[in-house]
Amino acid sequence: MADPKGFLKYTRELPKKRPVAERVKDWRELYIDFPKEKTHRQAARCMDCGIPFCHSGCPLGNIIPEFNDAVYRSNWRAAVELLLSTNNFPEFTGRICPAPCEAACVLGINQPPVTIEHIEKTIAEEAFTRGYIRPRPPVWRTGKKVAVVGSGPAGLAAAAQLNKAGHLITVFERADRVGGLLRYGIPDFKLEKWVVERRIALMEAEGVRFRTRAWVGKNVDVQELLEQFDAIVLAGGCTVARDLQVPGRQLKGIYFAMDYLTQQNRRMAGDPIPENQSISAKDKDVIVIGGGDTGADCVGTANRQGARSVTQLEILPMPPKQRPPDSWPEWPRILRTSTSHEEGCQREWSVNTVAFVGDAQGHVQHLVLEEVEWVRDEHSGRFSFQPKKGTRRELPCQLALIAAGFVHPEHKGMLEQLGVALDARGNVLAENYHTSVEKVFAAGDMRRGQSLVVHAIAEGREVARAVDQWLMGDTILEARDEGRLRLPA
Repeated sequence: MADPKGFLKYTRELPKKRPVAERVKDWRELYIDFPKEKTHRQAARCMDCGIPFCHSGCPLGNIIPEFNDAVYRSNWRAAVELLLSTNNFPEFTGRICPAPCEAACVLGINQPPVTIEHIEKTIAEEAFTRGYIRPRPPVWRTGKKVAVVGSGPAGLAAAAQLNKAGHLITVFERADRVGGLLRYGIPDFKLEKWVVERRIALMEAEGVRFRTRAWVGKNVDVQELLEQFDAIVLAGGCTVARDLQVPGRQLKGIYFAMDYLTQQNRRMAGDPIPENQSISAKDKDVIVIGGGDTGADCVGTANRQGARSVTQLEILPMPPKQRPPDSWPEWPRILRTSTSHEEGCQREWSVNTVAFVGDAQGHVQHLVLEEVEWVRDEHSGRFSFQPKKGTRRELPCQLALIAAGFVHPEHKGMLEQLGVALDARGNVLAENYHTSVEKVFAAGDMRRGQSLVVHAIAEGREVARAVDQWLMGDTILEARDEGRLRLPA
């Protein structure tokens, strides 16, 4: 372990954020550089807890106490070996993961938990700087060809692992650039795109082939993939957004959150945006419908675009500010204030959108909402909401962004043409990641429904194991890549 008294000597400390007035004027990441000696102290807070519940909290099973110890001792090579043994992309998760591992930290029972996410990011960046993370193509090839459809975190993880096993990998991405959600769904102030491009370049150098503007089921024939590849991995995500069917929904100025975020990311990449298709919050009253992370990303984006006001609506009641004492080591439902909220946002809870009101030109001008109360059914135990009488009111709104989540992957096109079975929620049914079609596998949000990037990476790693086992009769891809995959000197 690290310092046996570290958790008694040091308190939790994270990098400071740039001032709000400064950071809303650009799209760069938010945090100021953190001195290495402070990171050593944070690693020293990892205690000899006996049973590291952080392992179960992390969907990837990261070996957290051990890499904390390595960081405390400045053994960066050992730290990155441990981290890469379970996580292909620590430079992503160290920036954008909500850190369920920290929620499960034993120290967190009665103190602030260890800064695991920050330490993870520091290990990754130190490893890139020192050259520990560099292209390492497989030493031999199996001759088996695998197509991976989708270049989000699940697809990239599957491609990286299958390439490591020696298979020939081609990733098909329907968009102009590789990265999926990492590229188009997450704003630059949370994940600058050079971080994604650095990883893609490394994977290309290792032999992974990427094909962009390749929409399987549209301009790439499904039958050709089945004939040309020994296995196919579907990792296209859960992309059908949950809509809001209320009067006035057809008005101009109402968009899905992902359309808004994607366009801004395209703008940042230098892609031309036709004037008649541009979505901008400048000088507008913006209302974000949905209180999750995607909604918060819309808040931060709208503030940077120069919104006059930003309001975020959530139909659920406001969570408690403090963690319930009986919630550890589970992920607690508490009030979370993101960096985007700090930059300026009015948040409203237990409110339901009733209608949109427009002007003579058909553009939204107001949103009508009403307060609701949640009632538990005595027989089923389920909660449902009921409107509160006399609470209906209007808010000014010239731009409404629906961030109410996603229901399932797109069925029309690739999935229908493949004929894969779906589960009750409309996701691809895949037991042990194998679909109802012989050589077709599925992973990530397309299989499990919308979830976290860290879950997608975990699914990508697991589907790679399933594919390798199916192709070769055995697999060299273990849940934890120990020993055999240690970094050479």
